[in-house]
Amino acid sequence: MTSASAPGKVILLGEHAVVYGQPALAVPVLQVQARATVVTQSGPTKRGIRIIAPAVDLESELDDLDNQHPLAVAVRMTMRACGVNRPPALDLRIESDIPVAAGLGSGAAVSVAVVRALSQHLDCHLSQAQQSSIAFEVEKLHHGTPSGIDNTVVTFARPVFFVKGQPPTPFDIGRGFDLIVADSGRPSSTAEAVARVRNAYDADRQSVGLTFETIGDLVAEARQAIAAGDIGRLGSLMDENQTQLEKLGVSTPELDTLIAAARSAGASGAKLSGGGLGGNVIALLSGQDEERVMDALRTAGAARLISTRVEESQ
Repeated sequence: MTSASAPGKVILLGEHAVVYGQPALAVPVLQVQARATVVTQSGPTKRGIRIIAPAVDLESELDDLDNQHPLAVAVRMTMRACGVNRPPALDLRIESDIPVAAGLGSGAAVSVAVVRALSQHLDCHLSQAQQSSIAFEVEKLHHGTPSGIDNTVVTFARPVFFVKGQPPTPFDIGRGFDLIVADSGRPSSTAEAVARVRNAYDADRQSVGLTFETIGDLVAEARQAIAAGDIGRLGSLMDENQTQLEKLGVSTPELDTLIAAARSAGASGAKLSGGGLGGNVIALLSGQDEERVMDALRTAGAARLISTRVEESQ
């Protein structure tokens, strides 16, 4: 038996603009994980690879899945990368406590966990870059035109400064900080949100392009603030980023309500994280306000809360 896991992630600043060449900052959320377990089949009925994913009510032979099924693509690309032509008789079981369609990188985490568990079971070493590359191809099935940030942060499991098409860069954290991730309870379709922003950009490239540039500037400032340990400034920049995301039309009344509740309860900053149109909100904590902010978010309708800490650079 071989098991492997991969964490969730949140984008601190830069979503949507990152698709158009602007930078983004993202951090892993280690409190939630996707896990994949591979077991060699035994007995007279063994054949091929059987994929079992109870959360999505799936139990199927690999050969019976559509060629474009995300799990089938992850498995086949992993075997190809490992030089395996004939699939061995294996059971691949997938479990995850990462909320789906909530901006936490659930799809990327599942892909990375599958790639890791299967390649290790096949006694094949795939670099983190190879793991991320396979997960990125699967992300295209989930999201259409992904930026690549989900698979990058999930694979490397560290805070990264990300620009599409460039190697991810770890960034310095001068002082650790705490975040609360609040799930709105409304699923987020990243593909729909990306398409909406694309349509807005095609309709008015000058105005929307300026919004992207503004977001890029906020990301650059936030990176400096984080390196300096200026958490108050980071909160203000998150709030400004939210204003720009509202201009792009990807916030919703549910998200706005959660953001307002967090700020009123003492959060240093709050914004949507991920594609928007549902999904989650992140709130930056200041001082000892965690319980107060969490209570406010529950009252405002949060379906689930996750507390996570981004540790100071060593």
